[in-house]
Amino acid sequence: MAKFELKLPKMGESVAEATITSWLKDVGETIEADEAVLEIATDKVDSEVPSEVDGVLVEKLFDVDDVVQVGQTIAVIETEGGETVEVKAPAAETPKAEPVKEAAEVAQTVATAKETVAPIESTGERFYSPLVKNIAKEEGISQTELDSIGGTGKDGRVTKNDIKAYLESRSSAPKAEAKAVETSQPKVTKEPTPVVASGDDEIVEMSRMGKLVAKHMVDSVQTSAHVQSFIEADVTNIWNWRKKHKDSFKKREGENLTFTPIFMEAVAKALRDFPMMNISVQGDSIVKKKHINLGMAAALPDGNLIVPVIKDADQLNLLGMAKKVNDLANRARLGKLNPDDIQGGTYTVTNVGTFGSIMGTPIINQPQVGILALGAIRKVPAVIETPEGDFIGIRYRMFLSHSYDHRVVNGALGGQFVKAVKDYLESWDMDREI
Repeated sequence: MAKFELKLPKMGESVAEATITSWLKDVGETIEADEAVLEIATDKVDSEVPSEVDGVLVEKLFDVDDVVQVGQTIAVIETEGGETVEVKAPAAETPKAEPVKEAAEVAQTVATAKETVAPIESTGERFYSPLVKNIAKEEGISQTELDSIGGTGKDGRVTKNDIKAYLESRSSAPKAEAKAVETSQPKVTKEPTPVVASGDDEIVEMSRMGKLVAKHMVDSVQTSAHVQSFIEADVTNIWNWRKKHKDSFKKREGENLTFTPIFMEAVAKALRDFPMMNISVQGDSIVKKKHINLGMAAALPDGNLIVPVIKDADQLNLLGMAKKVNDLANRARLGKLNPDDIQGGTYTVTNVGTFGSIMGTPIINQPQVGILALGAIRKVPAVIETPEGDFIGIRYRMFLSHSYDHRVVNGALGGQFVKAVKDYLESWDMDREI
């Protein structure tokens, strides 16, 4: 028999860890190659981890809600063949140098001390999850100490973030005291305004994704200097062109022809014209992205948003763009996106017009420097200029709202970029085929 170590796979360039949400297999169960063993969640997407071999699950190294780093072993599978990777022999069987032995003895002493800490128990007033209990045990937190930590979870429960914040404040306390001696003006941290709930109010726990989105939005506002530019585009030709082709497209391709691929094509062309909008900030340097990868904000059934990415969008024709947009949107709604589908975006487009808004001020999707909001298309009276004179006519128009990072994008560039998108939309060829 051989043993195979199932490791957490790499899930994208910016994903370093994942949370185990559920085990699909129990110890002792038979597993086939490519069969899912567990489900994980990152700050980007939920996914499954399949087995690379046939065998029997003999050990789980992490529990549900544990955070695992990419490359860490999460389970051990016993196999029949000899081609799998065997688990390394225990460290104790390998001769060690004296310093290593001493370090092991110290670690054993610490572990023994932690074992002597009284076990954490949930009381009638406070409930502690297994994850919180395990962290308290590992960090040597007593029952009294844990009871003193303020909880932000449902009914005042202590969450993983609460206990981690407490540990960080505890470890930094000596440094804070030393700093207080050096300065005459102590740092004052503004606490959030407390919310008082009455007996008639309903308290709803935020979803895991909701918490991640909230943090991502706050971090973005604190990172980038947000500035907005607005412009109105006449999309009458696009409206009429789509109306002319949507039925034949549906019959031929078996899917809908929406406005989104048309808008995405215009944005991709504008990014090619203004490459300094297709950048990221890294310290005091600017990273100019070689590829134009458009993020497309999509609404999920639970009300949250996810941003799948159209890779090399400027290389797609309109048919290819339409196919890609429909595929990503459908899989987003069904929760079938892969980790790679949401990685590598260089600029984002969000359609606020879907909800009836005529314009918006979207928050930049870090580490990008710009995001474009598409307002609702409205039928409005407008001034039409002709060689014979001006007159009032009915036109289809929409607002484009461009948010950009004023640290690296000035008003001229931000305005010129969104003006280029408008010009591409207004110069639409009514004779174009798809």
